[in-house]
Amino acid sequence: MKHALLRGVRGCVLCLGIVLLLAAARPARAEMLDATPRTAVMSAYQPEWTFLRAVLVDSKEYTVDRTLFVTGTIEGKPVVLFLSGVSMVNAAMTTQIALDHFTIERIVYSGIAGGVDPNLTLGDVVVPEAWSQYLEAVFARENGDGTYTLPAYAARPAEHFGMIFPQPVEIANEGGLPEMKTWFSVDPELLAIAKTIADTTALKACAGPNCLARKPKIVVGGNGVSGQAFVDNKAFRLYARKAFSAEVLDMESAAVAHVAYVNAKPFIAFRSLSDLAGGEKGENELDTFFQVAADNAGTVVRAFLKAMP
Repeated sequence: MKHALLRGVRGCVLCLGIVLLLAAARPARAEMLDATPRTAVMSAYQPEWTFLRAVLVDSKEYTVDRTLFVTGTIEGKPVVLFLSGVSMVNAAMTTQIALDHFTIERIVYSGIAGGVDPNLTLGDVVVPEAWSQYLEAVFARENGDGTYTLPAYAARPAEHFGMIFPQPVEIANEGGLPEMKTWFSVDPELLAIAKTIADTTALKACAGPNCLARKPKIVVGGNGVSGQAFVDNKAFRLYARKAFSAEVLDMESAAVAHVAYVNAKPFIAFRSLSDLAGGEKGENELDTFFQVAADNAGTVVRAFLKAMP
């Protein structure tokens, strides 16, 4: 009887050990902080979200991995506001954190950008229909005669910038065969909503003493490109226009579009021009027109949220 009892105890201890081992091996689920279905509204840094934070109703704050998330409503629509931080890595990281801890139905980016299309000017708000990554690239070997040699596996795009040869990004698939993707399209339904407000949303031309030379406008469509560099170079600006037919350059949107694509979440970005990415006649004007551009992006996002069904 005693031996049987001991065997039973040992068996229970062994079972408990197996259960604990299996529990440790199983990936932990992220803690869901808020069950309300919301629109994630992102900006890169503090001055960009001041406009939207000021109109947020019934706000509640959460902090996850040092990132502040604020829930509430704008124009009656449930949202969660947060800052991605500048850069592709920060943008991808914070997007996934939001998806893991909140009930996100769609992702909206609001912020500034550098203008590439010569028909656009400071303060204009651009809503591209697709995004690509210009630094997802091979830095090719120079041959000394102005030509370059790429690795045999690399794609050779129609346009390159010196040694920089853009490549499609590799995305993991469940089947094991990766997907190669160059462009990330924004959600067509969200783009259609953006088109409905383009002609009726008034943008500002001044922020404090700084006023634009002409009234800004909203442009829906075209392409945006993102990368891990702040572009203030006329030659690269011309290249981005030719190679990608780009309207705008920024440092976050394509990374967010990438994460949204993998998670099957609708995405759209509203970018207002704070500078011309090196196309100005004088020095870069970001410091001068940053706030008017950020406020214009926020104005369009607010109108967009109001127009959402």
